[in-house]
Amino acid sequence: MSDGTELAATLYLPGDVGAGPEVRPALRVPCLLEALPYRKDDLTASYRPEYVRFRDEYGYAVARVDLRGSGSSGGIALDEYHEQEQADLHEVIGWLAAQPWCSGAVGMFGTSWSGFNSLQLACERPPALKAIVASYASDDRWSDDVHFMGGALRLLDQIDYPLYMVAMSALPPVPELFGPAWREQWLQRIEQTPPWLLTWVEQQTDGPYWRHGSVRPGYDRISCPTMLIAGWADGYRNNTFRTFEALAANGTPVRVLAGPWSHMSPSSSVPGPCVDHVPLMARWWDRWLREDPNGVDDEPPVTVFVRRYAPPEPDQAAWPGRWEAHDLGSLAARGDLELPLADAAVSGGIREGDGGVVRYDGDLDVGVTAWNSCAASLPWGQPEDQTPDDARSLRLEWSLPAETVLLGHPRLRLRVRPDAEVAFVSAKLSLVGPAGRASLLVDRGLLNLAYRDGDPTAPRPCTPGEWVDVEVELEACAVQLCDAAGGPVTLRLALACADWPNTVAPPGTWSAIDLAASTLLLPVSASSPHPAPQLPPPPPAPEGDGVDRDSSHVQWQHGHDVLARTRFADVDHGSSYGGNLGSRCVEHYVGHVEIDRRTGDQQATGMTRFELIWPDVDGAQLAVSSEARLYLAVEPGAFDVRVELDVTADGAQVGSRRWATRIPRRWA
Repeated sequence: MSDGTELAATLYLPGDVGAGPEVRPALRVPCLLEALPYRKDDLTASYRPEYVRFRDEYGYAVARVDLRGSGSSGGIALDEYHEQEQADLHEVIGWLAAQPWCSGAVGMFGTSWSGFNSLQLACERPPALKAIVASYASDDRWSDDVHFMGGALRLLDQIDYPLYMVAMSALPPVPELFGPAWREQWLQRIEQTPPWLLTWVEQQTDGPYWRHGSVRPGYDRISCPTMLIAGWADGYRNNTFRTFEALAANGTPVRVLAGPWSHMSPSSSVPGPCVDHVPLMARWWDRWLREDPNGVDDEPPVTVFVRRYAPPEPDQAAWPGRWEAHDLGSLAARGDLELPLADAAVSGGIREGDGGVVRYDGDLDVGVTAWNSCAASLPWGQPEDQTPDDARSLRLEWSLPAETVLLGHPRLRLRVRPDAEVAFVSAKLSLVGPAGRASLLVDRGLLNLAYRDGDPTAPRPCTPGEWVDVEVELEACAVQLCDAAGGPVTLRLALACADWPNTVAPPGTWSAIDLAASTLLLPVSASSPHPAPQLPPPPPAPEGDGVDRDSSHVQWQHGHDVLARTRFADVDHGSSYGGNLGSRCVEHYVGHVEIDRRTGDQQATGMTRFELIWPDVDGAQLAVSSEARLYLAVEPGAFDVRVELDVTADGAQVGSRRWATRIPRRWA
């Protein structure tokens, strides 16, 4: 980099290209860039088969880069999506384009973090960046990331990703790759890398901090062709229709592939059905990096999986449904189906007089069967049967034609009476099978009523007892209101005061809804004018990927302590496997969340531990470990946060850090 910091990269080059200065122009190839902080040489070495396929099957060079302060790169990781990261990647793209084996055209791609920074670099417009493919990435870091949802702090995510990054950022560079100064670099990381989660909890309203790295609302900054891969069980599903429509309106070539998937590869996701996304990406690259007129830009630009009802399972292998193709015209033809809440069958509340007002006595621990809003590998599974939480919610039901297809964001216009200055409305849409069979969660939304004015930068307290009119936008979905055989199901809207533990429970509640002034608006598809798309089936499991997996375990439990009046959820999972250069890797995660049903006090505790073993460092085996622990207390007026970090080498302590702070709970 221009400041002298070195970033580590692995290059996958087609065999006939070579890396010498005498490369013939005819042999130069485009390069695909993926940049991550997740340690390319050990903890995520298993990603290798995809890069090899792009190289060997499609003739692309691939560069995988450890971001500054991670893996075997130098420097310090100061925050996620830090300004320095974008500056670094701008330089990386220029460097790759200038290599003698490169045609000068670079594409960016990746899942989650590397999907985020693909979008971010597209906004920066480096000259050599010709196209991107962003998978499971968000256009809005405030509303659609692992930090906040609808103005409420996410709770389950606190015991996972934020702690994961504290422990990972304290691991050393790979000694064999970094060189003799690896231990010095390691000590600098331990002493200088901050726990990012403290900043995230402090930044409780939208503003410049969250706008940095967010595409929304400045979609016009992206002009390079953009392909988005999304999953309806993933937490970043909202970066579909709105981003597609905004980019298309600006004349940017854009394509969307939205499947049933969780935060896992489309080729191996649970749930499926799975597809082989690699050839679909390669066609996109061929069109825009090689300028091959292969017709990809003449096809319907949106491919979505439309789900149908099946009894819910937390580890459902595949959803019933079908694939549909859409274009701007068919999306524009969608209409809002207005369902007045006064016309619904209502249960779970008590009517006040003869009007449309229904009183509701809400609990703060409703939501555990919905789990978190981002499914991934277990224990971050799919929602369970919603019936237990539905029973403690205000329920409204409709019987609609079985051919009805929801395609987009449902919206709920609601007149509600809060009893506190800060209260939340949780809205969940479920399909209920014949004869009241299991309740399948198909969509959800949450709004902190302090953000009822629609400006996420300027929340204001409610006046207890005073009616407010709000609109709650639910997440993007594609679902047909029928069972697997096409038979009718019941549509259920469950309203509650909390979505715990997906988000923290609020300081207060609401107690009534005016049904006569409330409406559910469903985005109903006008059908697709195109034939059903034919997608490639998933490839066979790769052989010889260099990853030796020898063990794994997973536990996911929740329940309640009857005498203590608390509800809790626990996770415990981990694995052991091989990495590059003969390394061995061990991961272990433990998390606990709990709420006192009487007071609303909550706590989240977690532990993440990584162990790495290298066979030969200075003539001997080296074993290092990094363990991070979180203690978070959620009170009505404050977040008490404590983070601890301990790092060892061969059992001896190398570093130890402690952070503790009390952050006022202003709104979240």
